[in-house]
Amino acid sequence: MIYLQKGENMHNITLINGDGIGPEICESVLKIIKSSGLEINWDIQTAGADVIEQEGTPLPERVLDSIRKNKIALKAPVTTPIGKGFRSVNVQLRKALDLYANLRPCRNLVGVETRFKNVDLVVVRENTEDLYAGVEEKIDENTAHSIKIITREASERICRFAFDYALKNNRKEVCVVTKANIMKLSDGLFLESYRNVANEYSSIKTREILVDNLCMQLVQDPSRFDVLVLPNLYGDIVSDLTAGLIGGLGVAQGANIGKHYAVFEPVHGSAPDIKGQNKANPTALLLSAIEMLKYIGENSYAKRIEAALFKTLANGYKTADLGGNLSTTEFTQNIILNLK
Repeated sequence: MIYLQKGENMHNITLINGDGIGPEICESVLKIIKSSGLEINWDIQTAGADVIEQEGTPLPERVLDSIRKNKIALKAPVTTPIGKGFRSVNVQLRKALDLYANLRPCRNLVGVETRFKNVDLVVVRENTEDLYAGVEEKIDENTAHSIKIITREASERICRFAFDYALKNNRKEVCVVTKANIMKLSDGLFLESYRNVANEYSSIKTREILVDNLCMQLVQDPSRFDVLVLPNLYGDIVSDLTAGLIGGLGVAQGANIGKHYAVFEPVHGSAPDIKGQNKANPTALLLSAIEMLKYIGENSYAKRIEAALFKTLANGYKTADLGGNLSTTEFTQNIILNLK
């Protein structure tokens, strides 16, 4: 299904509207973008638990075909069963499209009260291997093995992505996070790859830290860190920790970027417990969309929408998860009013 807007030189972007609260927050973000005046052709695709019965898979090939055609996608959350059921749609997307870099900017938002006022860091997570490669086997009824895969090629390209991002965005330091004191071969290879790449970027400061020490320091003083680069599993955990520093998953944005394609999505899940109740906070998806607009060169629209969001929050207009009392539609309308 194609959602068309009139205009010339419009962007063609895939929209995966997800399940749970996904369709609701997608509707909110599309209204805000449309109200900004930006013309986009949305190729709306369904995925996740809601399509399995009809199509036999949570990620139909048509979704991948759409992203391959349009190169850019905005994705709402999709439910992943815990301990059983189908494999994560997110993992499948990353593997199929080689979206090797997971980018999660983390900074304080005006009007959102948190323990820290000085958070402005970026988590860069390797996205294709480590334990999340999903190479597992059941040895017997009482034993299962998961294989941690770390390669030099994947490690070097994610480290180079982190250093390039730092250069482009005037960041001063890239800190590598491992547990190389224990996993000397796998994490040791990631650390070695970081050191090799760092030699190419003399203007960027370097630092090495163990993941447990990082977590302790993040909850003491997150201002100590700038850009973090991590293997897949640590990156997943640490990015949720950093989301907690700025107000929770409801305001945490994300992007999955590869050589040819990029998928922008919020960090939070599909929240099926509040589906259809008009309670969902669209901020994380909106911030992800703003990052997407910057990525495709629509910086002026990105800045306008971001300013409208920040003004709305600063004026105390919030959804329940941030201590407010607005519904999804009321919060959306306030942002649109601040676009004028």
